[in-house]
Amino acid sequence: MEIILKKNVDKLGYKDEVVTVKNGYGRNFLIPQGYAALATESAKKAHAEVMRQRAHKESKIKDEALAIAAKLEGLTIAVIAKIGENGKIFGSVNTVGISDALKAQGIDIDRKSIKMMEESIKEIGTYEAIANLHKEVKQTFHFEVKGE
Repeated sequence: MEIILKKNVDKLGYKDEVVTVKNGYGRNFLIPQGYAALATESAKKAHAEVMRQRAHKESKIKDEALAIAAKLEGLTIAVIAKIGENGKIFGSVNTVGISDALKAQGIDIDRKSIKMMEESIKEIGTYEAIANLHKEVKQTFHFEVKGE
């Protein structure tokens, strides 16, 4: 079944892409949750017209993403966390903390667009993350976890 994505869906596609999925996944999850619409002939024609109009706006968005990627390149963000006597962190560092540290540097990236290379960070050190800024722009950056 062909569908038109209304939102970005992890491991499937980005907004406004026409993708093919299994019938059950499309009808039982994607369409009812508002992630997609059925790609009928009339919907495809309307989608093509919208995409032509949006191409100009998309280039501006991509340029902004490239500008943010240039800021992130070579930048090391400091993430502050509470630590115990043995050097371990109380809890763990997550994408919310990284996003807040980026905002303090003047770079506004949504926490959902940040993927950490390691699943659980519970010690002080330097780590790596990837910022998914645009469907064609991804930037790797480093962050350093420091004690409070």
